[in-house]
Amino acid sequence: MSIPGMRRAAVGLTALAVAALGAVATNPEQADARPKPVDVTLLALNDFHGNLEPPSGSSGTIAGQTAGGVEYLATHLAELRAAAKKKNTITVAAGDLIGASPLLSAAFHDEPTIEALNMAGLDYASVGNHEFDEGATELLRIQNGGCHPVDGCVDGTPYRGADFQYLSANAFKTATGKPLMAPYAIHKVQGVKVGFIGMTLEGTPQIVSQQGVAGLSFADEADTANRYARELRRKGVEAIVVLLHEGGTQAATGGINDCVGMTGPIVDIANRMDPSIDVVVSGHTHQAYNCDINGKLVTSASSFGRLVTDIDLKIDRRSGDVLSAAANNVVVTRDVAKDPRQTALINRYKTVLGPVAGRQVGVTNQAITRSQETLFGTSLGESPLGNLIADAQLAATDDEQNAVAAFMNPGGVRADLDAGPVTYEEAFTVQPFANNLVTLDLTGEQLYCLLEQQFVTGRTLYPSATVGYVVDPDGTTGTVDDPCAGTRVVRGSLTFAGTPVDTTATYRVTVNNFLAGGGDGFSVLTGGTNLVTGQIDLDAFVDYLTAQSPVSAPTLDRIRTTAEVPAA
Repeated sequence: MSIPGMRRAAVGLTALAVAALGAVATNPEQADARPKPVDVTLLALNDFHGNLEPPSGSSGTIAGQTAGGVEYLATHLAELRAAAKKKNTITVAAGDLIGASPLLSAAFHDEPTIEALNMAGLDYASVGNHEFDEGATELLRIQNGGCHPVDGCVDGTPYRGADFQYLSANAFKTATGKPLMAPYAIHKVQGVKVGFIGMTLEGTPQIVSQQGVAGLSFADEADTANRYARELRRKGVEAIVVLLHEGGTQAATGGINDCVGMTGPIVDIANRMDPSIDVVVSGHTHQAYNCDINGKLVTSASSFGRLVTDIDLKIDRRSGDVLSAAANNVVVTRDVAKDPRQTALINRYKTVLGPVAGRQVGVTNQAITRSQETLFGTSLGESPLGNLIADAQLAATDDEQNAVAAFMNPGGVRADLDAGPVTYEEAFTVQPFANNLVTLDLTGEQLYCLLEQQFVTGRTLYPSATVGYVVDPDGTTGTVDDPCAGTRVVRGSLTFAGTPVDTTATYRVTVNNFLAGGGDGFSVLTGGTNLVTGQIDLDAFVDYLTAQSPVSAPTLDRIRTTAEVPAA
């Protein structure tokens, strides 16, 4: 039975809730005779992305404080456990612990992150979309251990795998219909059972390379949660927690423990979940919130280990029901002692990594950020760093493959560049996916359709400096099945190097292999022809930084609106 989640406060049961849980005490003696509930503390995080060291720039602050770094995260977790009853504390995560990681973790296939989380005491984690970046076989190796099949044990020591249990209820092996990994786990605390169901978002195949999800299918999040909630209840589990790598966004006025104007997939998913589900620890959107949605406590701890969600559950000893649930997002401040074991782990891997990370590859004469400008009221505009990357990709393919334009997806730009010298490690943190560049042929008509598809997917393609076009805020948006029906992009406005694009002509365009495979919903690109695979995107970026230094932030004038460029 689920009681609506409440913020951290002393909250009494309603008469209805008490009646549902058993006979109502009629006097103090009877009340005192009832067994005290079991106090269970959940410590939750999400979207860690291998950030062993404190993130830099805006990624390293939250709620006005510098935050993050596994040395501090481990200390905060230990202090929170000490403040609660240690034996009654369970540490959980909602996916994307690995993938899109800084060089210190990614260079070793994220083994350092798993080792760090083992030491930090993680118990259960759902699988996020980035756990599939290197495919299902690699994910199973991350769980079970063993040296990498190509690179071996890079640091010279055996990799023993995750001490915590990854849970993946809605990722199924297509050939057998069976879950790829355990769908749920049951954890006993003082005789009461707590069930954990782990899932990633159903749309994972649209945001992960096709190689990463080969042989897998993904089911609806709410339907899957309800299915396994029924199975858990048949096993006598009434306290049910979902670890879900999908989330939402609250209004900008909301703080880390607020739930202001909540929107996004998590709202619909929580509303469709069975009442027996008590808590949803969510992620994916890198947001912080603390909500009551449909009688469920729904939380998220932002990203990069900057927050820990401290969740208090009171569970009835007799029925196993959750009597109350309350949460508090705690900032992982850097004013505590560093965990010495985590420091030793970081230093060990930094030594193995050697001088590669610190090699200077360029200089910026100003900070270049990935933040997007606002385009008619939404964050669908250009990005200084996104444009810079597109320029680098065009420079890498204009002579070799006769490319005339390049487009970069926003999800592939993972960090800002500070002003001053740029190291290889910093460049890697910006582009950590090791995608190959792909140059292909598209007709002018396909290009217009591709640009219209931006408004269907809600994602902007960052254009190289050769690209220019005009957007009409009053235009119509196409559909998933027919993005070409949209009229957002003013026909005749698309130019390459100042020359209007002919809808009947063919043009060579460069993207990364993720986009070329239809990633982020850009299915138009799968219709490209004469594909040629080029160098790794990071190499192109590094080469460009070296050749063009000192580098400035590109001007954001490649996408304009009809307000800026009135119709002739």
